[in-house]
Amino acid sequence: MKKLYIYIMALGIAATASSCSDSFLDTEPITTITDANFYKTVEDADLALVGCYDGVQQIYANGVAFPVASEVMSDNCFGATGNNDALGYQVMDELDLSRSPGEVNLLDATWAAYYKAIYRVNVLLQKMDQIDWTGQEDYRNVVEAQARFLRAYSYFDMVRLWERVPLVTEPTDENVPQSEPDAIYAQITEDLLYAAEFGSETVEAGRINKWVAKAYLARVYMFYTGYYGAADLVGQATKAEVLQGLEDVISEGAYELVADYKNLWPAASSTINTAGDGLETTYAGKDNSETIFAIKYNITSDYDGNVDGNQWLVMLGLRSQSFSPYGKGWGACTVLPSLYNAYEAGDTRREASIIGINEEALDFDNSDQREYTGYTNKKYTPLANPDGQDVSEANGSTNFQIGQYQDFVVMRYADVLLMAAELGSGSAQSYFDQVRTRSGLASKPATVTNILEERRLEFAFEGIRYWDLLRQGVDAAASKLAFSGTVENGGVATPKTIAATNVQTTRGLLMIPQNQITRSAGVLTQNEGWK
Repeated sequence: MKKLYIYIMALGIAATASSCSDSFLDTEPITTITDANFYKTVEDADLALVGCYDGVQQIYANGVAFPVASEVMSDNCFGATGNNDALGYQVMDELDLSRSPGEVNLLDATWAAYYKAIYRVNVLLQKMDQIDWTGQEDYRNVVEAQARFLRAYSYFDMVRLWERVPLVTEPTDENVPQSEPDAIYAQITEDLLYAAEFGSETVEAGRINKWVAKAYLARVYMFYTGYYGAADLVGQATKAEVLQGLEDVISEGAYELVADYKNLWPAASSTINTAGDGLETTYAGKDNSETIFAIKYNITSDYDGNVDGNQWLVMLGLRSQSFSPYGKGWGACTVLPSLYNAYEAGDTRREASIIGINEEALDFDNSDQREYTGYTNKKYTPLANPDGQDVSEANGSTNFQIGQYQDFVVMRYADVLLMAAELGSGSAQSYFDQVRTRSGLASKPATVTNILEERRLEFAFEGIRYWDLLRQGVDAAASKLAFSGTVENGGVATPKTIAATNVQTTRGLLMIPQNQITRSAGVLTQNEGWK
């Protein structure tokens, strides 16, 4: 891993990477702000906590972002991108390194970014006792709850992507070996339980509270128990306890469904104004009533160290072309027609979620589009004004590639309702019907099969589907992920295959970056199916 340099700035703690180091988890402060004169006051703690949030935000600004990887690997999307681009996204999509043997470090920057974020959290947690909390002892717990949630969040991404990763809970530059998944999940669970107990009850945009922690614990529980066939969450949380946490979130009344599904998404809720020179929108806003937790972005990214923009969104835009309100991007994650056709007649989510190129009469040139299907995602796509200018640039961003400002909504209230229904709430039918009614659909039985299918349609392109498949069992996931058919590469019909055996052999896990194995001098070992 690269060295992590900590800089104290007016708006928080920012990090940048130096040249490569021989040590595995080498991190060190190099400014005049040191342990001797920082981490003393509550204000210092707040500043460091902002740095922890910023570290998690930056995870998705490096390498292949988790939201994109999750969709590439799902049965919602192909890898796509440009017809002459490298084949890294196909390696992920097909879980097959032979598609492009040189892509052994596809997620190297991603791996490093996770540990940089975790380092910030670990430093803050280590220094908690030297901060003067006099008169604000309860607030200390609130700060720790947020930091521990962010660590759990980071590790849950990592353990799903790679499973056996080094578990680091204190700042270190040691060559740390991989931990078994149960040890990692035990730490995740411990952190989330702490956040659920001591987190604030106040809902504040962009901040973790106890309701967020209870909801996220359910997501971890459902994946762990499904993927590993376990009865509970590493002996620390039972089904009944997790379900009660979801019921607590619902009964608290701090969240509710946005009335019109399309208003959850900027592109789906935007149209050209009557003057024809701009856009008008019914977007419910970044911090609407349905948002449980989101990774926050803004427009201020530049090439001078400010990295607060959404730098993965542009990957999902229409390949090199804009059709207002849709902006241009790099054409990743073309949508399978099977998803478009899975929506029932009258389901408003289909039009709100998917751009149908023929259905919307877009004169799209697919000569540079790999794995063209006629469909792409509408939820996470750049916006363009009628003159073709990217909306982020029209509002002052340095460049549309780094200046996108749409938040990544990690969890919505609809997910809380559907998880509670799936876990057997006494109000399961009511919760299920609330989600369907919002989408213009009639009631149907709240069986687990129906709920899982509803989740696919409700959360398409939100980084959830792939993990919902894997928690049904690797073999079951393999049968749904397998594909044999034809796509268009540069306008030419081309065979496309995703082998079920690849899913089974890899168990749905990704390749650990070869750079990390090399730097560890072989302490890290590669996942099965990628050797």
